[in-house]
Amino acid sequence: MPVSQTDIALAERLAEAAGAAIRPRFRAEHGLEAKADLSPVTLADREAEEAMRRLIIAERPMDGIIGEEFGVREGSSGRQWVLDPIDGTRAFIAGRPVFGTLIALIEDGWPVLGIIDQPILRERWLGVAGRTTLFNGKPARTRICRELKGAILGTTSPALFDDDQLHAFEHLDAAAMSTVLGGDCYNYGCVASGWMDVVVEAGLKLHDFAALVPVVEGAGGRMCDWQGDPLHAGSNGEVIAAGDPARVDDILEALACRGH
Repeated sequence: MPVSQTDIALAERLAEAAGAAIRPRFRAEHGLEAKADLSPVTLADREAEEAMRRLIIAERPMDGIIGEEFGVREGSSGRQWVLDPIDGTRAFIAGRPVFGTLIALIEDGWPVLGIIDQPILRERWLGVAGRTTLFNGKPARTRICRELKGAILGTTSPALFDDDQLHAFEHLDAAAMSTVLGGDCYNYGCVASGWMDVVVEAGLKLHDFAALVPVVEGAGGRMCDWQGDPLHAGSNGEVIAAGDPARVDDILEALACRGH
């Protein structure tokens, strides 16, 4: 079914609820722990997701939930809310406001609504399939990038690539004008607003990328995997965001050298 204004309003309320849980923990006691995979988690991560889940269960009991911290709650509507309360927990615990809350609505595995919310700077990107992305309520637009040698490229960390992926990324890095490390989901908002040109990552989970797709594409960009296919619930976690869709083939060509 099409995304309704009620869906959008609920998504924005989810972002507000998450932000209210996160802000008191920023640069304050946040109860840092390590998960089984040694990645960091804080009370802010857990409290923000709990707040969002409560709202969804109360207002959309038939919808499913896929959350980074508390897993899957099955639904029967064919819709799932995909939640990452703090994408960029390392930035959060370091006191750097370049993390974000990610909220997506997916239907039959395809992202149809996405929010990137930076609760400290109070910056929010809202993307809805078939509509123009909004940044703090105003239209956002990617920028033209005539060639890769003029591109600003971003990735969270080269350490997240395996050997073949890193080899491929190094070719793309060499072709770009400059590369920004760190930033997590915030980089994708910067692409949507025309401040960066390309983001390339690997090893992402659905909660890491589902919200990004409507945001970037609603601003005029394109998101795909490293084979050029659209992103969906079954994607393998290799992600490209290009502000100028005309550069996707160039990006794919640079990445195609993995293992060579």
